[in-house]
Amino acid sequence: MIANFGTRAAGRRTATHSSPLRVLVFVAGVVACSRGSAAGAGVQPPTQIGPENIAVVTEGVLRTGPVISGTLAPIRNAQLRAQVSGSVLRVEAEQGQRVSDGQVLAEIDAAGLRDAELSAKSAVTSAQTAASYAARQAQRYDTLYKAGAVSSTDLETVVQQNSQAQAALADARARQVTAEKQLGYTIIRAPFRGVVADRDVSAGDVVQVGTLLYTVVDPSQLQLEASVPADQIAAVRVGQPVTFSLNGYGDRTFRGNVLRISPIADPSTRQVEVFATLPNPGDALVAGLFASGRIVSDSARGLTVSAAAIDTRNLQPAVERVRAGRVERVGVQIGMRDAQANRVQITAGVTAGDTLLRGAAQAIDPGTPVRVTPVSDTTTAER
Repeated sequence: MIANFGTRAAGRRTATHSSPLRVLVFVAGVVACSRGSAAGAGVQPPTQIGPENIAVVTEGVLRTGPVISGTLAPIRNAQLRAQVSGSVLRVEAEQGQRVSDGQVLAEIDAAGLRDAELSAKSAVTSAQTAASYAARQAQRYDTLYKAGAVSSTDLETVVQQNSQAQAALADARARQVTAEKQLGYTIIRAPFRGVVADRDVSAGDVVQVGTLLYTVVDPSQLQLEASVPADQIAAVRVGQPVTFSLNGYGDRTFRGNVLRISPIADPSTRQVEVFATLPNPGDALVAGLFASGRIVSDSARGLTVSAAAIDTRNLQPAVERVRAGRVERVGVQIGMRDAQANRVQITAGVTAGDTLLRGAAQAIDPGTPVRVTPVSDTTTAER
């Protein structure tokens, strides 16, 4: 407008003299336009801030302690192996099936062992008869010796025969017990109430001593087998609470307690094994899953926010807060840090519900007007 205004005035001076009133009206219009343009240029449009660049101060609990990772496993885990050789006649339980204490799982052919048991019983009967006769003879010769009817040599012979007969009876009885045990090993039973984790045998299989048949677990009580770096083991004590998440269970958090601590660190990793118990009501959790979490050594409740919203570059920590549509820089005091959750406790400077800038948005100058884009179904603010 001003540039145009200068050109027209010069042209008019070379051509003719304009009336003073006309020039005054024109200049007044130019000034009014200039003021309008200046006023429009002074209104700064608000900077758009996406939900990914804000963090909201919330009330919550922060925890600190050694970070752990490991595997969830049942405390009671029994591998049932064949104790006799033979052909498997039948299987009565499948993988995933619940079983009771003493329930029959499988049976191995016992024909040969049954014959051995009958033979052992016959041997016991025969030895019992011989031992009874030898005992009576020893008693009779003892009476005769006292009466002077037999010599001491005859008495010693009979006593020795009685001792041999009693030893033979004891041996026969032991053989019978062994035969009965061997026969009992042909019936595979559940050692406790639980669930069949694996079935490694089928009907018709020929098994040898030591062949794995079944694996039975008790899922009602699980344990987390984890490792802790050696430089953090001093913060671990039996009975401490443990919080962790499981692969496959989303954001759910589970709790347990430290049961025992290994007295020896792994020579290759320099980590110490820690075992934590975990109740499993309703057998809802599955053993064998990977778990990650922490042993809680300290906890605190208060105002918390994402660590990314705290500017710690200066001596005094500060945050960029959105208040009344503008950015303001506020000094804060911070407390506990939760490294696993990446959150920080703020003890002074902000209140619950305050909106703080994070990420690239922290470079916005204080006093700048901003507008936060509403959170949609697919984008959520960092809490």
